[in-house]
Amino acid sequence: MANDDRRTEHDSMGPVQIRADAPWGAQTQRAVDNFRIAGRPLPEAFIRALAQIKAACAEVNLELGILTTEQSAAIVEAADAIALGQHREAFPIDVYQTGSGTSTNMNMNEVIAHIAAASGMPVHPNDHVNRGQSSNDVIPTAIHVAAAMELEQQLRPALRHLIAVIARRERELADVVKTGRTHLMDAMPIRLDQELSGWRTQLELGEARLDEVRRRLTKLAIGATAVGTGINAPEGFGERVARRLSQRLDVAFVRQGNGFAALASQDTAAELSGQLRTLATTLLKIANDLRWMNSGPLTGLAEIALPALQPGSSIMPGKVNPVIPEAVLMACVQVTGLDAAISLAAQSGSFQLNVMLPLIADNLLTQIHLLAGSMEHLADGAIAGFTVNRVHLEAALARNPILVTALNAEIGYEAGARIAKMAYESGRPIVDVAAEETGIERDRLAALLDPMRLTGPR
Repeated sequence: MANDDRRTEHDSMGPVQIRADAPWGAQTQRAVDNFRIAGRPLPEAFIRALAQIKAACAEVNLELGILTTEQSAAIVEAADAIALGQHREAFPIDVYQTGSGTSTNMNMNEVIAHIAAASGMPVHPNDHVNRGQSSNDVIPTAIHVAAAMELEQQLRPALRHLIAVIARRERELADVVKTGRTHLMDAMPIRLDQELSGWRTQLELGEARLDEVRRRLTKLAIGATAVGTGINAPEGFGERVARRLSQRLDVAFVRQGNGFAALASQDTAAELSGQLRTLATTLLKIANDLRWMNSGPLTGLAEIALPALQPGSSIMPGKVNPVIPEAVLMACVQVTGLDAAISLAAQSGSFQLNVMLPLIADNLLTQIHLLAGSMEHLADGAIAGFTVNRVHLEAALARNPILVTALNAEIGYEAGARIAKMAYESGRPIVDVAAEETGIERDRLAALLDPMRLTGPR
């Protein structure tokens, strides 16, 4: 590249050559040169949150008389543009960088300063944009803000949509009785709406767990600055910034009362990740149930038929696979693995700072994204459209010897076991065998063994 295609920027370590049209400064360039492990930057949601924090800080610094009206306005205008998704290419720094996320913080500071200068208001990345802040409190704050916003805007709508779709199918399928299964073996009958209600309740409990974590997620590290003491931040700075962020994002943020805990630990991120893993576990259970229920169609359970979305084999014509549940399974396994990494990263709070913050940010936001997408796909691509093989379900129920459990009070466990064994061996309906072996009138047997009655009150 010719010399006139580059410019020279300076930082505390000296001069740095930068591409002439690059919208950043020396520290960003050093990070671009130094970190090339993953070849991808932090998620856009994190960059948006970081920009919102910079805007809120500039507004507070104006209130405190630390920045001029012109300086604050230039910073806020640039940060707001970034928060809206503009200038995304200006944030190229690799996820795997310095553990405090200083490189990304300075990337944001330099880009905001560059945009402000282009509009005619020079501001300094450190002295103005980063005033009252440290990477050590800004990056943990951005983790919490980004996660809180993604939970509210992405995950919660997807979760509620999945719950609503399941609830609708419950109402539609309340008259369908099927063979229940424990240990994958035939058990007492269950209604299909009852089975789906178990899925729905698991998801509702998952939402309640997320609500619990949210109370801690909205507590922010801002104002703790470098080591938790608040050095170089005016008194009340963190509280003011939290209020500004609350107004900007319509979420009730507050400052974490103990800055030392806010910087040194990532316990809340680990807690949230654990609850996301639990939600992934729920989705794994639902997806696997759907695969089993759909299995066949000739040699499996064949209780339902999932929507046929694409050919299932490059060699076997006519084969159709449960592609949506399989995709969800993979996403949920990934969420589980990301949680393991976050758990290990959260343990890296040595003395006054955790030094795996970019990893935690990336994994946490990826978990939320994967789960939201999984729930939407599961709701719309599998649960909303599956059909029920009623004839097959009814035939299997008629031959289910475990129905004899309903006769325990009449004939006792051992006599019931003998009748069940006879029914298994002969392949005959349990009501026929019981009529021959018990002397109970057939009409009464039919009532006692009625599968719908055995599922409990509707």
